[in-house]
This record gives sequence, C-alpha cells and structure tokens, in this order.
Amino acid sequence: MAEKLVNEFTVNRPIEEAWPVICNVELIAPCMPGAQLEEIEGDVYRGVVKIKLGAVSTQFKGQAQFAERDDENHRAKLRAEGRDTGGRGNAAADITAEATSLSPTSTKCTVTTDLHITGKVAQFGRGIMGDVSKKLMEQFAANLNTMLDETALDKSSDSSSASADIPTGHTASDSTSTTGTATNAESASDGSATAPTKRVISGPATEPIDVAGMAGPALLKRLGPVVLGLLIVFLLLRRRR
Repeated sequence: MAEKLVNEFTVNRPIEEAWPVICNVELIAPCMPGAQLEEIEGDVYRGVVKIKLGAVSTQFKGQAQFAERDDENHRAKLRAEGRDTGGRGNAAADITAEATSLSPTSTKCTVTTDLHITGKVAQFGRGIMGDVSKKLMEQFAANLNTMLDETALDKSSDSSSASADIPTGHTASDSTSTTGTATNAESASDGSATAPTKRVISGPATEPIDVAGMAGPALLKRLGPVVLGLLIVFLLLRRRR
C-alpha cells in the first residue's frame, strides 16, 4: 500500500529557533507518540514505533537519516524504513519537512510523507492512516510546544541564578568555557577515517499508539459493513431455527 500524507503543525517559536529544534531528531523523538529512539550511529537514528489495535500489539524496528537538509530555505528530507518485529510487514517513508514563518513568534511546519507499507499491517487502509497521522501530528505538536515552554522556563531560571552568582566586575561570558566536540567521521592521525560513534539512548519505554482510539470514525466506517453483515447472518440463522 502506498499513500501520501500531508500534515501541518505550528511551533510557538520564531523560525530561527524552531528550525534547529525540528531537525534535532534526538530532542523531538520523545514528543512523538509511540516512538522511542534507541541509538544513534553517525547520522543514522535507530528506534522502534509501537502500535496496538485492540488486544493486538505490534512494533516496527527501523532506522532513519537525513537525505537532504537545506537550513537556509528551511527544508529537509528524511528517509525512514522499518520492519514489523512479528514478521507481518515492512514500512518505508520519505518524509519532507518545510518550515515557514507565520509571525515573529510562530512557525508553521508542513510535513509530507510518502508512505509504503507491505504485509498484513497494510490492512488498516488509507482512510485510517490519514486519520491516525493527523491526530499523531496534533499530539506531537502539543508535546513539542510543551517541551519548548518548559525548556524556556528552565533556561530563564538558570540564567537568573547564574547572574546572581557572578562576582562584581565579571560577566556571564567570563565564567563560561567552550569545549570542542569531535565529529563522527573525524580523521585519525594516520589520515584514515574513524568509524562513526554509536551512542545508546536510554529512556523510559513508550506507550503504543492506540490505532482504534485515534482512527475513531474511520475505523468504524471500515468495519461497520462487516459487523452489519455478520448481524444479518446471525438473525437469519435464528429465524431458520
């Protein structure tokens, strides 16, 4: 099954602040329901996405990395792929994010996803995928803005404390030291490139996405005719008896 999904969300920050956050996969991963980042190796991000439909649960294990990133024009493309750990299907997606400034304090991000799903998990259908992706994006945006608000409050508090502790005659910049960080593909002394650094991300287990709860009317519309047909058969069998 192939499907194109287009969703939008708003970040309550100017575009110069919002764009680096949107492109920071490690930072925003906890904001996405059902998703859990497990490790980073070079520019490859690996993790799982958990899904449940009623009593049936499944999870996709996969990886993603930037295929393109244009910071000047605020456009990025992410390539993601994964497989159902239960062997019931595979998924691949090309995700394009574009940010535009709405106001000096807000940014709109448009996310276009070309999604390809194979196997039994494709039975959810186009209507359901569209409804679920829209509600996921709404939850993601709410979580992201909450995180940004909390971060701003923490920074404000830390800044006030730091200013109070700085002796007279010194500035905040005087008390800050800057250390460089090595790149993942930093050249060794002999001229050869070192292997990308792998870093394990430790965090609490995420709750699975409840497809039935999110799909709502779309799922009822899909299953309604089936349930009605079963009910008619049941009534006919009772009359015959």
